[in-house]
Amino acid sequence: MSDYTGADEEKAEITETTASVDESDPDAKFGGREARLALERKLLWKIDLRILGVLVPIYILNYVDRNNAGAARLRGFETDLHLKGQEFATLLSILYVGYIIMQIPSNMFLNYIGKPSLYLPGCMAVWGISFVGALLTRFFLGFVEAAFFPGALFLLSKWYKREEIGRRTAILYCGNLISNAFGSLMASGILSGMQGTLGHAAWRWLFYIEGSLTVFVAICAMFILPDFPTTTKWLTPSERTLAVQRMKEDAGVGDQGETEVGGQSSGLVQALSDWRVWWMSLAMTAQVVSLSFNAYFPTLSATLGFNDTVTLLLCAPPFAFASLAAFFLSRHSDQTKERFWHVASSFGLGIVGFIIAIGTMNTAARYVSLFLMAQSYAGFVVVYAWISNSFPRPPSKRAVALALMNAFSQLGNVAGSYVFPTMWGPTYRNSYGICIACAGVGIVMCWVFKMSLTRLNEKMERDEKEKGITEEGFRYIV
Repeated sequence: MSDYTGADEEKAEITETTASVDESDPDAKFGGREARLALERKLLWKIDLRILGVLVPIYILNYVDRNNAGAARLRGFETDLHLKGQEFATLLSILYVGYIIMQIPSNMFLNYIGKPSLYLPGCMAVWGISFVGALLTRFFLGFVEAAFFPGALFLLSKWYKREEIGRRTAILYCGNLISNAFGSLMASGILSGMQGTLGHAAWRWLFYIEGSLTVFVAICAMFILPDFPTTTKWLTPSERTLAVQRMKEDAGVGDQGETEVGGQSSGLVQALSDWRVWWMSLAMTAQVVSLSFNAYFPTLSATLGFNDTVTLLLCAPPFAFASLAAFFLSRHSDQTKERFWHVASSFGLGIVGFIIAIGTMNTAARYVSLFLMAQSYAGFVVVYAWISNSFPRPPSKRAVALALMNAFSQLGNVAGSYVFPTMWGPTYRNSYGICIACAGVGIVMCWVFKMSLTRLNEKMERDEKEKGITEEGFRYIV
């Protein structure tokens, strides 16, 4: 059986098309440089609408579903389920066990079948049904949720060049941040207005309504989301050829056919044997722990002293601000082709927010600190863009590497579920101290990664000079 069933469906067609290209003028078949640029703008607009227009709503609902336990906690969730001690934290963390286990197999399977348009929405529908059925299936819910984010990153990496992917990753991840704002507003309305409706507690209605919305969006997504460049049917032949050529030009080598040797298992071995994959996995784990305030944001907002409804409403502005910060920081990172200092500056501001929260119980100051904490996600978005284009080829390695780093980093969510115990409230100084330490570790590890890629760039430059190559080839963005 072929190793690349989905990706090979139109390989012969693409190979035939690209074989006839005049290598001295790769734009000739598009009618020249200006015609190629016009076609490229049209192609990007089309895939932006279909990819981001679908993935962002899915990601919003993914995190709304995942984080609504924090909102439900304010309206009797723990009492109704008789949760005591650390049982609520365990309920939060158990989702990530299944999430971690399934990410690598899921991305390998996605690369094999080449049908994200069916696979990602299908998994989304299953997690929506799970939430409608019973919350305590969170462990198994993690299995199907595991497909989405690493699969989405892999899909973006198949369509966008290095200088394009940062902004798209930011737009995608804004779905996470918007979900914290939108989810809090939605939860506020449901929890305040549906208590006792049809004999159910308001927090149960929260899960019913949000789960049903998730299933509806998933069904719609199956008819809109594209597959990979070589297997997407709604592209014109010239658009498909351009989509493939863009990725070849970006990495200096073709994608599937020219770089895959040994099949899926080879990509797995290459990813597992690359120390940079493990290094960034650990760095991202530390960063995820530093962002663990996210799951407890309604609890932290409650320390400001307002009622439950106002508490949930106050959760929205910090994450709306974080969404804007993520978009503009990632856009600037793409434009300047620089990653590390964008990451470090964002997490540095987050550390300032933690310090403010440790130092005072003043309402205004603590609310400002929540804004500074939330914008740390902007730096985390840049990290995702960074890793997406730091392991470019072959696709099977990239699929495993992205899944492994994202999966491993979710250990930070497991640990982070226990970082904000009630006994440390209302100041949560110990919790913020842990976040400061982890953010600092993440910054240092990203600096080491930057230096490693810089040395690789210098080596490639020396090799080009020795071979007499005057045109600059592939370089890592640092």
